[in-house]
Amino acid sequence: MTRLIDIDELADYLKLKKQTIYNWLSQGKISGIKVGGVWRFDRKDVDNWLQSSKRLPTGQAGMSKTGVNQ
Repeated sequence: MTRLIDIDELADYLKLKKQTIYNWLSQGKISGIKVGGVWRFDRKDVDNWLQSSKRLPTGQAGMSKTGVNQ
């Protein structure tokens, strides 16, 4: 079963401000779906995205190799 999280949970999980996530959504750096006008994110997709971001050189995808927003 898919585990959907809202933007507050995602911000907590990534230790980011919600505005950063909204910015990434508008820039296409991260994807989500709107359910009833509320953004939702698949936890497994987020984890996969984090893993693929770790393989990129520092500065790409807006994250460093440690997963911290730059």
